[in-house]
This record gives sequence, structure tokens and C-alpha cells, in this order.
Amino acid sequence: MTFRTHMDAALQEAKSAASRGEVPVGAVVVSASGDVIATAGNRTRELNDPTAHAEILAIRAACDVLGQERLTGYDLYVTLEPCPMCAAAISNARIARLYYGASDPKSGGVAQGPAVFTHPQCHHAPEVYEGLSAQASETLIKTFFAQKRGG
Repeated sequence: MTFRTHMDAALQEAKSAASRGEVPVGAVVVSASGDVIATAGNRTRELNDPTAHAEILAIRAACDVLGQERLTGYDLYVTLEPCPMCAAAISNARIARLYYGASDPKSGGVAQGPAVFTHPQCHHAPEVYEGLSAQASETLIKTFFAQKRGG
């Protein structure tokens, strides 16, 4: 089977989040056969919900569509390295593979900081692939924050 990335869809969700004034992060849940099950972008400000990160919203939507609480065998594409909260949700959802774009030295929880998937209390660790569309993801984030700071 040929690998097909879904980072373009995640980047589109991130751009939509930015247009709403949200930190531009997008996520896409994909089945083993390559079908997109759910997409989401950050909505923390819109929903007044600190847990409304793209990953959490995409996982919730996929579980709702499938009528189950776990996503065993499903992949998650995210434009930014997941934070510790999202990494824990990814583990709890039993995501098979995590693909992410830009690293997040400040708030990341996968390769940075607590490295959730390597913790002894982590019940499930997905396969992790970093750096997909990293430059586009990083540019989107940096541009967003530069505009917020007025320059």
C-alpha cells in the first residue's frame, strides 16, 4: 500500500482556525483504508473551552461518527506536535499512528517536555512520525503570532 499523507487537510483546518482568531492547529483522523473520518481545528476561544484543541475535537468527532470510544487502527495527522493533554488523549483513544508537522519546544508533549508516550504510566503509544509538512506548519504558526504581536 502506498503512503498518502493527509497533512494538506490538517493544514486547511489550521488555516480555518487562524481565520477564526484561534491558534492555527489542525487535525485529521483517518481510517486504515485512507478514509477521512473527522477533521478539526482549534476552537478554545470560540467555545471558551481550554480542552478544545484540534486533536481533542477530531478524536471526539471520530468517536461520535464511529459510535465507539477508541480509535484502534486509525491515524491522526496534526500540524503541530501535540501538547501533553492531547498526547494523553491520543494514547487513551488508542490511535495507531500519529503524524505531526512542526515541533513545539514550548508546549509539546511527544518529543519535547514530558514525552508522554515514553512514560511508564502510558498505556498505549502510537507509532510517531514527525516533520510532515513541518515548514508549512511552522510558517503558519509563526505568521499567526507575529500578526498578533503587531509585526
